[in-house]
Amino acid sequence: MEITLIRHGEPEYELKGRAKAKEISDVINNYDLSGIKDKPSVTVIESVSNIRAVVCSDLRRSLDSASALGFEVIHDSKPLFREVSTPHFKSGEFSMSIDNWAVFLRVSSLFGFSRNGESLLMARRRAKKAALELVQLAKDEKSVLLVGHGFINYFIAKELLKMNWVGPSKPGGGYWGYGTYKYDAI
Repeated sequence: MEITLIRHGEPEYELKGRAKAKEISDVINNYDLSGIKDKPSVTVIESVSNIRAVVCSDLRRSLDSASALGFEVIHDSKPLFREVSTPHFKSGEFSMSIDNWAVFLRVSSLFGFSRNGESLLMARRRAKKAALELVQLAKDEKSVLLVGHGFINYFIAKELLKMNWVGPSKPGGGYWGYGTYKYDAI
């Protein structure tokens, strides 16, 4: 059995500029509605072409990426496989660059901040559930591809490794980056 975790292609929506605290919700929503603006390399397409079952998050960039990889049939698409939801504020005039907001809010989630999003603990729990679902699907289909997102793929990979799956400690960080995990029954 094997499970491949791949990150989506580069989103059309660029996380640039400045935003006030009250505007971060709109930035996140626009990013989540974004499709992709690039295509995977031939090497990436060939590496996943024989996979039997494909699952995605329900976000457009994930679904568009599965299509760009050449998959016409998606076995399942659901919020369980979404990127870790960035906690954020819905009010406030404080302004800084979107890059700084991203770092500040992600670091805050490490310390339990989850307002309007997920804390690190919540994301890890969801990743465990996602990994168990992928393992069950791999038992049925033998090979599974998750077209997912950077952080959630990383947490799912950690769960697979805990369950005696063998693969890289990180499934690939850049757009179209991937890692393949095989089951080791020892």
